[in-house]
Amino acid sequence: MKRTILSLMSAAALLTGCSDGVGPGSQISLSFSGGAGISSANLGFLSAPSISAGANVLEITKAEVVLREIELRRVEVVDCDVIPEPDGCEKFEVGPVLITLPLDGTTSTQITIEIDPGSYTEIEFDIHKVSNDDPEDAAFRAAHPDLLDTSIRVQGTFNGVAFTYVTDLNEEQEFSLVPTLVIDENTASTNLTIVLDLATWFVDAQGNLIDPDSANKGGNNENLVRDNIKASIEAFEDKDKDGSKG
Repeated sequence: MKRTILSLMSAAALLTGCSDGVGPGSQISLSFSGGAGISSANLGFLSAPSISAGANVLEITKAEVVLREIELRRVEVVDCDVIPEPDGCEKFEVGPVLITLPLDGTTSTQITIEIDPGSYTEIEFDIHKVSNDDPEDAAFRAAHPDLLDTSIRVQGTFNGVAFTYVTDLNEEQEFSLVPTLVIDENTASTNLTIVLDLATWFVDAQGNLIDPDSANKGGNNENLVRDNIKASIEAFEDKDKDGSKG
């Protein structure tokens, strides 16, 4: 089932969808977090978003991610990536939309949609590289010309020297919802939080901080950081929007 996001509202990029079910649908918000702050005994936010390990200090001042298309899969559906798409696949055509990750361990609600009752076991979304010629990216290109060919941008300092990390990582992300997200006729609203744990991105296998500039295109740590980003993502129901499970 495909739905189209109707409007972009406010600087927080609040998006509102429509339901084609019988009667009003339940409302679900999507919140985003840059992580809770501590990833190991030797690496953690000193005062978010500063990270220290050994003699190195990484300070992140801004982290942005471009997303497009969000899909929730019901428990009875085996696969939504088939044609024709089966009933029970709730697809929301979003964006591309720019998500700015909170850097202090809090969450930021940036998308709100309506959803029909059901039990949902998986969320899918695209981390999306902004293309130079895709018509669906035209409005985004006009608003953010500095993000062409970019899906993620992080800015800050490493040992006091300014850096800008960019990647064109462009792939679908799929995450199981544990426990299952249950929406029934008594559910007025709920929230899913998507966490991208920034504290784990610029770290090598030994737990040492690396210079983010070394992870830019062609750098010796490019693939390491791309893999770290993919491994850092988690999604779960978070009714009180505190960025933690339960």
